[in-house]
Amino acid sequence: MTSSEHPPRPSGPENPKEGRRPLASRLGLDWSIHGDGRRIGPGEVVSPDERLAWPQTIGVGIQHVMAMFGATVLVPTITGFPVTASLFFSGVGTLLFLIITAGRVPSYLGSSFAFIAPIGAAMNQHGIGGALGGVLVTGVALFLVGLIVQKAGTGWIHALMPPVVMGTIVALIGLNLAGSTTDAMVEVPLTTFTTALAIVVCAVLFKGLLGRLSILLGIVVGYLVALAQGQIDFSPVGEAGWVGLPPFHAPEFHWDVLFLFLPVVLVLVAENIGHVKTVGLMTNRNLDSSNGRALMADGLSTTLSGLGGGVGTTTYAENIGVMASSRVYSTAAYWVAGFFALALAFLPKFGALINTIPPGVAGGAGIILYGMIGVMGVRIWVQNRVDFSNTINLMSAGAGLIVAIADPTLDLGGMQFGGIALGTAAVLVVFHLMTLIARWRGTEPVPLEQENPYESSEPGRLG
Repeated sequence: MTSSEHPPRPSGPENPKEGRRPLASRLGLDWSIHGDGRRIGPGEVVSPDERLAWPQTIGVGIQHVMAMFGATVLVPTITGFPVTASLFFSGVGTLLFLIITAGRVPSYLGSSFAFIAPIGAAMNQHGIGGALGGVLVTGVALFLVGLIVQKAGTGWIHALMPPVVMGTIVALIGLNLAGSTTDAMVEVPLTTFTTALAIVVCAVLFKGLLGRLSILLGIVVGYLVALAQGQIDFSPVGEAGWVGLPPFHAPEFHWDVLFLFLPVVLVLVAENIGHVKTVGLMTNRNLDSSNGRALMADGLSTTLSGLGGGVGTTTYAENIGVMASSRVYSTAAYWVAGFFALALAFLPKFGALINTIPPGVAGGAGIILYGMIGVMGVRIWVQNRVDFSNTINLMSAGAGLIVAIADPTLDLGGMQFGGIALGTAAVLVVFHLMTLIARWRGTEPVPLEQENPYESSEPGRLG
C-alpha cells in the first residue's frame, strides 16, 4: 500500500473513539510497513504512520541527528551550557513531541538560537541557574499558549502578531546578536572568517545530506584551522570519562531576567506553527488540529530542559530538508533520532571534545546563523506580502529593529530590559497603538489583499 492509498489517522483528540484505540495507536507507534519496506516507488512518500524496515529507518534517524547536530551543539557551546545536558533534553523533548502529537507530526526538537541572547544576558547577571529559570518560564508560557491554541485555534495569534510584527521580532533577535561576533572577527580573524566561508561554500558545493550539514562541515573546517594555530586545549578531553551522566543544573528565578525571554515565546510559536503547516503540505494532510499539541510538546520539552540544565528547544528546518530528500516522513525515524541523541548525552568525553570548539569557530558560525535569523524575519514579510507603503507597518518594523540593534539596557523597578525585550515591546506597542488610533480617526491605510492572513512555508533555522 502506498502513502497515497494509506488512510490517514483520525486527526484530533476530538475523535470520540480516541479513548478506545489501543495504546500503541494513540501514541503513534502502530506503523504499517511501506511497500516491501526497502524501496520507495516513484512519486511515493513514506507517511508519518508508515515506516521502512528497521535498518533503513535507523539510517534515516541517524541522518536527522547529523542534520541538526552542528546547530544543536553550537548553542550550548556559545552560551556556556553543558553540551551533553542539552543533547539529553533534546532527545527527551523529541520523544515527548512524538507522544504528545500522537505520531502525526514528524519533528526533531533541537537547541533554539533564539535563546542565545537572553541566556547570555541572564548568565552575566545570575549565572547558569538564572538563565535556566528563564528557559523554564519560556517553556511554561509556550505550553499555556499551546493549551489556548488547542481550544481556540490560532486566530488570536494572528491578530496579536500579524506578519509585520512576527517578521520584525524574528529579525531583531538575529540583528541584536550581531555584536557578539565582533571580538572573534578582531582577535582571530583567520579562524572566524574561514569558518564562515566554509559554511557558505559547503551549503552550495554539496548535494543532499552533505549540503544540509553545511554548518557542521564549516565548524569542522574552522576547527582544523584553529588547531593549526594552537587555539585548542585538549586537556579537558583527556580528563573526562567515557561514560557518565550529563551535568544537570537546577534553575533559579530572578524577575529581572524573566522578561528577556518573553520574545522567544513568540518566535517558538511561529516556528512550531510553520513546521506543522509545512509537514501537512508535504504529506498532503490537514494537520491544523495538531498546532496546539505541537506547541504544548515544545513547551514541555523546553520546561524540562530548563529544569535540568539544557537550552530551550524548537523544531528544525534542517530535518524538513532530510524528509524532503529522503521522502521518508515516518515518525519511527524520529524515535530513532531521539534515542540516538540520548545515547550521545551519556558520553562525557564527547561533550568535552565539543567544548573545545574555540571562540573563533563559534564566531564564524554566528556570522552566518545570526544573519540567517535576521533574514528569516524578512522572509516572513516577503511571503506574506507585507505592504511597507503602509505607514503603520513601516514605523512599527523600523522602531522595533532600531531599538534592538541599539541594544540599550534599561533598569526599571530593579528589573533590566535589554534590546530584544525592548525592541519586541516597541513593535507591539507601535503597531497596535497606531492601528487603534487610525481606526478611531478613520485614517487606517487600506491593506493589500492577502490570500492567507499568515503564511510560513517552513520553520526558520533558529536552532
